[in-house]
Amino acid sequence: MAYSQGGGKKKVCYYYDGDIGNYYYGQGHPMKPHRIRMTHNLLLNYGLYRKMEIYRPHKATAEEMTKYHSDEYIKFLRSIRPDNMSEYSKQMQRFNVGEDCPVFDGLFEFCQLSTGGSVAGAVKLNRQQTDMAVNWAGGLHHAKKSEASGFCYVNDIVLAILELLKYHQRVLYIDIDIHHGDGVEEAFYTTDRVMTVSFHKYGEYFPGTGDLRDIGAGKGKYYAVNFPMRDGIDDESYGQIFKPIISKVMEMYQPSAVVLQCGADSLSGDRLGCFNLTVKGEHSFPGDLAPPSESTGTRHCTRCTTHTCFLKSSLRKNLNSH
Repeated sequence: MAYSQGGGKKKVCYYYDGDIGNYYYGQGHPMKPHRIRMTHNLLLNYGLYRKMEIYRPHKATAEEMTKYHSDEYIKFLRSIRPDNMSEYSKQMQRFNVGEDCPVFDGLFEFCQLSTGGSVAGAVKLNRQQTDMAVNWAGGLHHAKKSEASGFCYVNDIVLAILELLKYHQRVLYIDIDIHHGDGVEEAFYTTDRVMTVSFHKYGEYFPGTGDLRDIGAGKGKYYAVNFPMRDGIDDESYGQIFKPIISKVMEMYQPSAVVLQCGADSLSGDRLGCFNLTVKGEHSFPGDLAPPSESTGTRHCTRCTTHTCFLKSSLRKNLNSH
């Protein structure tokens, strides 16, 4: 169970829709939504559901999505299907939909569920009905205002932060995915109301952004923080970087809400990753974030997300077969 700094139990709400695991990016594609269902099943089998309130997310509307994304882009996502792709060849190129971000059956509905959970969690936090909100179907941090990128179509994180900003003067975004959180950083690059902090691999690696010198612009100067890391970094080295930095950021920025992207491709052995972190290590880094918090992220994270950054339960290594 997670505890506040004062020792009180924190209330956790968790968003999950049973249909999310039915969506399929295509054969050989690294993004596999069925892992979200696997995570949910582990959560049930470990009994973690007793420690939280579980909600089915609403399907986010096009109107909700266009609070950040362009009307034309969302209209395209609503319209495109595998059987009419030939009619949208120019738009597919324009909006970067293709190999990495393929057209698949139910694409827009998938985006609706992913976004709905994150936005609903932000609303819960704004209403002070929970201390933490979790949406493992979210965390699609590469999507841009009018462009799909890195398996991401609609940026649920940006939309959740925009919702939080209705009630919170300062929101901190922390990204521990191995890939730079470029879409979220870009959305808030010129404002001081959102500080983005990304720990990622930099260099010849997607998306190729997140230089140490990228610090924001205009009113947002010094409110974008990037920490590119070397291949093979382990728990000890990562923790020596992460913990003092986040401690100082919390002290200086004093956010009233925190959003954490929990991409687990930083774990050792990940198909797309090159770090050497353990489940226990990645779980320990965020620690107790005192303000109300929202956690998102699906990428390659089944037992990692079940280990959970927030519930801090001791999990059995093996489960009975079902």
